[in-house]
Amino acid sequence: MKKIILAVALIAPLAACTATERGAGIGAASGAVIGGVATGNVRGAAVGAAVGGVAGALIGNSQERSGYCVYRDRYGRTYEARCR
Repeated sequence: MKKIILAVALIAPLAACTATERGAGIGAASGAVIGGVATGNVRGAAVGAAVGGVAGALIGNSQERSGYCVYRDRYGRTYEARCR
């Protein structure tokens, strides 16, 4: 059961829309795993998730085009356009 939860936690962030969201999700998931393994407790996993999430969001944000935003239309589709 733990392996299934771990697999879902590592794969789920890939479904995010923007590079910032994907980076934050992947960073938080991998940081939680690394922090939990390194310390052997939940507190280490929580700290690892927080640090990994922030670092991943910063890296993901640097990969996005400047001046463009991601919008959703009323049907749930995403598209990029100049920020308003």
